[in-house]
Amino acid sequence: MSDTCQQIAWIQSLFQELIYDLVPTTIFGNNQGPIFIRSNPVQEQWTKHIDIHYHYIHECIEDGKVSAYFVPGNENLADMFTKNLGAIDFLCFRKHLRIKFLDDKSSA
Repeated sequence: MSDTCQQIAWIQSLFQELIYDLVPTTIFGNNQGPIFIRSNPVQEQWTKHIDIHYHYIHECIEDGKVSAYFVPGNENLADMFTKNLGAIDFLCFRKHLRIKFLDDKSSA
């Protein structure tokens, strides 16, 4: 999530130089840690041991560069590209992404 925020900040900087107004970029993730830290600033004083990357995410959200939302793992379509899924989940995610494979018969 931190790497994504860094990339978003760079892209937004580029577009600002080109005089484009941008809205905050939405990030959907299945890691509740950074989202919880962002939503509960009172708890943040107890999490000083957390790596600077998590605080960078918080800073990007505070500055309005990104907005982060939790997506449960079983609904995270990106898992199709990053994890080995069972056949049922794979076919379900593939359907939601509208990915179709051509049969040998249909390609002839």
